[in-house]
Amino acid sequence: MARVLIIGAGGVGQVVAHKCAQVPEVFEYICLASRTQSKCDAIAGQLTRPIDTAQVDADNVAEMVALINDTTPDLVINVALPYQDLSIMDACLETGTHYLDTANYEPRDTAKFEYHWQWAYQEKFKEKGIMALLGSGFDPGVTNVFTAYAAKHHLDEIEYLDIVDVNGGDHGKPFATNFNPEINIREVTAPCRHYEDGAFRETPAMSRKSTFTCPDGVGEYTIYRMYHEELESLTRHFSGIKKAQFWMSFSPNYINHLQVLQNVGMTRIDEVEYQGRKIVPLQFLKAVLPNPGDLGQTTKGRTCIGNIIRGKKDGKDVGVYIYNICDHEACFREVGSQAISYTTGVPAMVGAMMMLTGKWMTPGVFNMEQMDPDPFMEKLNIHGLPWKVVESATIGWNPED
Repeated sequence: MARVLIIGAGGVGQVVAHKCAQVPEVFEYICLASRTQSKCDAIAGQLTRPIDTAQVDADNVAEMVALINDTTPDLVINVALPYQDLSIMDACLETGTHYLDTANYEPRDTAKFEYHWQWAYQEKFKEKGIMALLGSGFDPGVTNVFTAYAAKHHLDEIEYLDIVDVNGGDHGKPFATNFNPEINIREVTAPCRHYEDGAFRETPAMSRKSTFTCPDGVGEYTIYRMYHEELESLTRHFSGIKKAQFWMSFSPNYINHLQVLQNVGMTRIDEVEYQGRKIVPLQFLKAVLPNPGDLGQTTKGRTCIGNIIRGKKDGKDVGVYIYNICDHEACFREVGSQAISYTTGVPAMVGAMMMLTGKWMTPGVFNMEQMDPDPFMEKLNIHGLPWKVVESATIGWNPED
C-alpha cells in the first residue's frame, strides 16, 4: 500500500483521482493538489472514499517541496501543464520522491515537444535512487507500450510504425478542444515532423492527410499527420524503425475554425499589448473556449486509438494492429469525464500502479517502452481500456495512398 500526490485538477486529474480511489489496496493515501483548491475539493466530493486536497503553485519548487514533505507521498503523479514538468521533477529530486507524468516538458514561449530536457535528469534520478516515468498517458503512453508489446510478442524487427488517434465523438459545440485548449492548439499548429531513413523530416502543419476506417463500426475519418512526442523516444529505443508517423483525426468544422483563428492571430503564443497590458492571444482564446472538463455531459461516440506496426518475423513480412476503443458516454457514467481525459487518466493510474507494486521500479528516467509491457497491458484490460490485436501481413491501410 502506498501514498500518492496528484498534481493537477483538470479533466485528467479528475480521472486519475477516481481510478486511484478505486484501488485502495495499492493507493492507501491520496492527496489531490492544484493552484485552485476548490477544483480539488469538487473532485474529492465525487469520490466514494475520502482523500486530502491542497493548494500549490506547481511552478514554485519551494511550494512543491513543502507540500511533498507535508504529505510524504511515495510517488508524485504530475497531470498539470507540461510547462511545469521540470519544476515538479526538481521538487521530487530534492525530496527523494518517485515521479510520473503524462506529457513531456515544453517551454512556455516555444511550441517545442522534445524529451531532452527530461532525459538530462537520468543520472540525477539514478544517483538519488528514485524513478521518473515519462509519458504515462495514452499517446504518449499506451501507444509506447503497444509498440513494446508488438516487439516482444509479434515481430522480430519493427520497420514501419503508424500511430492513429481517432476521436469519433461529437460534443455538440461549434468549436472546442478535447483537452486543454492551449496545449491542444500549440500541438496541432506546430510544424509536423515524422521519422524516415534515420532522421526527422519537417513538413508544414496539417499538410498531409489520409482516410482511415476504424474497426468495430467506429467509422471512417480524415486523419492528419502531425508530430507527437512518442515518435522521438520510440525511434530512439527501436533502432530498426525505418519510418514512424503519428496521425490524428479532425473534423472539417475543427479545421475551418482553426484556420480562421490562425489567420486572425488568435493562436499566437507570443505576447501582444492590449489596453496597456501584455496578453498571450492563445491564453485568451483558452479562457473563452468551452472547458474540456465540461464536455463529458454532451459528448457521444467513441475513440479509436492504436498502432499499425509492420516489420519482420522469422524473415517474413508481418503486420499487427493493436488498438483500444473507448466510449465517451460510458466514461462519463463512471468518472464524470469524456473519453479523452479517461484514456489519459487510466494509463497514469496503471503506470503508477506498476511503479508502486515493483513491476516497474528502476532508478533513473524512463519512457514507457523501456519497461516490460505485459503487466501494464494486463491491467489496462482490468481497469477500463481493453485492447485488441489484429494480425495480418497487410493491415488494410496504406498511409502512402
